[in-house]
Amino acid sequence: MTITGSWQRTARGAGLLGTDGRIASTIFAEMSALAVSTGAINLGQGFPDEDGPAVVLEAAREAIADGLNQYPPAIGMPVLRQAVAEHQRRFYGLEVDADREVLVTAGATEALAATILALVDEGDEVLTFEPFYDAYGGLISLARGVHKTVPLRLPGFVPDHDELRAAVTDRTRLILVNNPHNPTGSVLPKETLELIVELAERHDAVIVTDEVYEHLVFDGVPVVPVATLPGARERTVTISSAGKTFSTTGWKTGWIVSTPELVTAILAVKQFLTFVNGAPFQPAVALGLGLGDDFYSGIAATLQGKRDLLSEGLRAAGFEVTVPKGTYFVVADAAALGYDDGAAFCRELPSLAGVVGVPISAFCHPRLAGEYSSLVRFAFCKKTEVLERAAAQLAGLAVSAA
Repeated sequence: MTITGSWQRTARGAGLLGTDGRIASTIFAEMSALAVSTGAINLGQGFPDEDGPAVVLEAAREAIADGLNQYPPAIGMPVLRQAVAEHQRRFYGLEVDADREVLVTAGATEALAATILALVDEGDEVLTFEPFYDAYGGLISLARGVHKTVPLRLPGFVPDHDELRAAVTDRTRLILVNNPHNPTGSVLPKETLELIVELAERHDAVIVTDEVYEHLVFDGVPVVPVATLPGARERTVTISSAGKTFSTTGWKTGWIVSTPELVTAILAVKQFLTFVNGAPFQPAVALGLGLGDDFYSGIAATLQGKRDLLSEGLRAAGFEVTVPKGTYFVVADAAALGYDDGAAFCRELPSLAGVVGVPISAFCHPRLAGEYSSLVRFAFCKKTEVLERAAAQLAGLAVSAA
């Protein structure tokens, strides 16, 4: 299949178009196919292999049985919008108007798409950190924006503040902040977020925050939503979703919280994307958002244990590991095992250890990929027995290296 016309620009911006003009397979699709063909444990795909809380799943079944199967309101069902507003008050002390400042979307990806398409004109610059979630590049290209990045530096995957200051100019329309950060698992320090707000005010930019991992943080590290910082509320679009928190990635139920003016502008685009989605899932997610503190602390504690299990297995295999502060991904450096090319290593790993990961270079522009070339992302949002088996199989790498 070939792509012609304006879609070529979008596909190239997303890294999906090969030199022959055909759609190129992404590294994610390639690694997943490799896992299937080899029977390897797939730690490349970022979704859980266990269902979320039974009470939330049952609420969706009840909604279907009760006939909530037709179009919901364009802005989202009142029950979910109110639950989102109450969630923001409960966890972050933010007062949100559920009727004017919350928009329900088809997952966080649609929220990002509608926001970028609504607020970015051709030639506007959109700043992200790099490595970046793979959808960002394609969405910015679709809006005919210019994708600028600031690298996250080791150790800890944090940005250099001087580089950040230099990157934000009067041409910057959006500063897109993914925190906690996929793929690195870092949580940005408050002083970095305060600098982002300062720069956005100075250059009249809008801050878009992708906070889908907001409840998946470890070791007592606090997540500071940008919208809670002085001067940020009126220029911030906060995006989150149910998928990561409730292990329901297939429900594609997300939301935006922002000012009435920004929500209205984004809704004007969103209505021509999915229009609406997931009627029976919306009351179920609303119920989930109201679950007790024991649920929220429990999911973080459980995931932290899985993080530690896989991290220890990777260390035992000979990797150097950057322990994540959030998300459900851990980054390991294959250079310690003699592999400088993470993509090539990932293609060999199923035969070496029966495990699949994804190279961090897949989340970078080609010009910067070399700085992260030996790094590999592994997902630990899997059953404990799966992670134990993966760790045992990875241990064979250390034996081979010896």
